[in-house]
Amino acid sequence: MAAQLKVVSSAFEQGASIPKRFTCEGEDESPPLAWSGVAAGARSLALIVDDPDAPDPAAPKMTWVHWVLYNLPPETTHLDAAVAPSALPAGTLEGKNDWKRTGYGGPCPPIGRHRYFHKLYALDVELSDLKQPSKDQLLKAMQGHVLAQAELMGTYQKAKPR
Repeated sequence: MAAQLKVVSSAFEQGASIPKRFTCEGEDESPPLAWSGVAAGARSLALIVDDPDAPDPAAPKMTWVHWVLYNLPPETTHLDAAVAPSALPAGTLEGKNDWKRTGYGGPCPPIGRHRYFHKLYALDVELSDLKQPSKDQLLKAMQGHVLAQAELMGTYQKAKPR
């Protein structure tokens, strides 16, 4: 049986709350992520972190993109917490998040408890430099090249004001 792509974090379990450190109420650092089961034919990996519950989980209107990475080498098995752009694996390229900048932007929901999906894709190609693509531009470039996909979902709700 072929290995199955799986992504996990040592900071939170599947479906659990994301620690404050990794949000706008903390240090706004990227969480540690690790994965296994990358298909033998994979030529690169892509990571998209987004929130489909924006702005209000009771009436979502959009998916807010928090992080876009692509062309991670397929032999990469993890990203450390608070990974700096200069510490990303060699060859990794960044896309733009919905703050119109590269890099990680942590959970910062205006209302309610939101879900944050950390989606890892194994691709059969290394993509050309897409010049800081949006999530949609990256997904379009990935069409027909996804060998496997895995996701880790965490939640976050801002502390109630006292």
